[in-house]
Amino acid sequence: MPKSDSSPPKMKIAFIAAGAAGMYCGSCLRDNALAKGLMELGHDVALLPTYTPLRVDEKSVSTNDVFMGGINIYLQHKYRIFRSMPRFVDKMLDHPGLLKWVSKKSMTTNAEDLGGLTISTLMGEIGPLKKEVLRLASWLGESYKPDIVLLTNSMFSGLAAPIKRATGVPVLCAMQGEDLFLDGLTEPWKSKALQRLRKNAADVDAFIATSAFYADFMEGYLDVPGDKIHIAPIGINLEGHGGPARKAGTGPKTIGYLARICPEKGLHILLEAFRILVSKQPENDFVLKVAGYLGTRDVAYFEECKMKVEQFGLQDKVVFVGEVEREPKIEFLQKCDVLCVPTVYKEPKGLFVLEALANGTPVVLPAHGAFPELVEKTGGGILVEPGSPEKLADALLQLLHDDALRDRLGMEGKRRVQESFSNRNMAAATAEIFRTCCTQP
Repeated sequence: MPKSDSSPPKMKIAFIAAGAAGMYCGSCLRDNALAKGLMELGHDVALLPTYTPLRVDEKSVSTNDVFMGGINIYLQHKYRIFRSMPRFVDKMLDHPGLLKWVSKKSMTTNAEDLGGLTISTLMGEIGPLKKEVLRLASWLGESYKPDIVLLTNSMFSGLAAPIKRATGVPVLCAMQGEDLFLDGLTEPWKSKALQRLRKNAADVDAFIATSAFYADFMEGYLDVPGDKIHIAPIGINLEGHGGPARKAGTGPKTIGYLARICPEKGLHILLEAFRILVSKQPENDFVLKVAGYLGTRDVAYFEECKMKVEQFGLQDKVVFVGEVEREPKIEFLQKCDVLCVPTVYKEPKGLFVLEALANGTPVVLPAHGAFPELVEKTGGGILVEPGSPEKLADALLQLLHDDALRDRLGMEGKRRVQESFSNRNMAAATAEIFRTCCTQP
């Protein structure tokens, strides 16, 4: 008798992902890596970008078409006439080339526009973006016909009800740090958005968090039952990572920073810690290299950081590398002795932690958010008191002076990331959640 195939059935999965207007965004990187991992496991995945095309540092697996294009939804939010424009006009405004061009010019709006547009998006089919919401739901139900739909963040929760009605399949929602965006809104938009989010949560079949910390936090934030939230730990595409470890004594000891340059990521704290570190050990050769995306919103903050460097007299020890693509990013991490991103807010993901450890570079991080989980599970770093430049400086000095400890943490972190934190590991855990949701009555 022929052997029966006992492998789990393959699924047809639709992802609704948000483009970040030309920025390298951790959520976009995770969404693309997850979709790629699911494809490698044999699933049929449509990664559908909204607002703008997705920008990732590896091959994008997203579709070419953009739904709910940023220009369109802004105009339909602001002006009633655009809510009844013929499809060919919408199609022109949704052209990926135009959206990319506008993204480079910055699609920022004032606080009132941003808050109002957030509410319009959360209102889904009962708001001013009804035409775009129903077009996406109709395409899913009539053209793609998925087995399950994943909204990649809860700001899309207003889409859940119309998509469920159009497709008749479960609609899940990922949680990836939306509270940071909401906290940046002014009142009354912040309170209105949170109220609408909590209302929309009832239409979502299940949520997927990137860490146990964030699952616990969002349970209260969205006021949803804990058993409605599943956890699928993050993972990265390991291709290209894991080159030869840096040998001790081959140049100045280098601290790396790899994240968006903004107050939330804590570059100002790291600069203060670096000043303390250098003052304690002026005879040692230390270098701080800063890499990451800088948006127009944070230019003033970056200028303040550069002024700090000058005030501290550290111009010859602090190097601003700028934004890095995938290969230069990996090379950057491999040349660092330690990575440090002392976030002010409680990070729900921490992709840069896995990227550093995948290359044998240990981390020093604040003991909040998802970082304690990542350090415990990877064994690749040291945790310090959040918001304390003094404690941060002490931990950095410890690692920079102790070659054996630094090598041990780096190698252990590298081993565990390669074993357990690939994008295929993340995809397998996510697929299991999908199967559970598809079989529930």
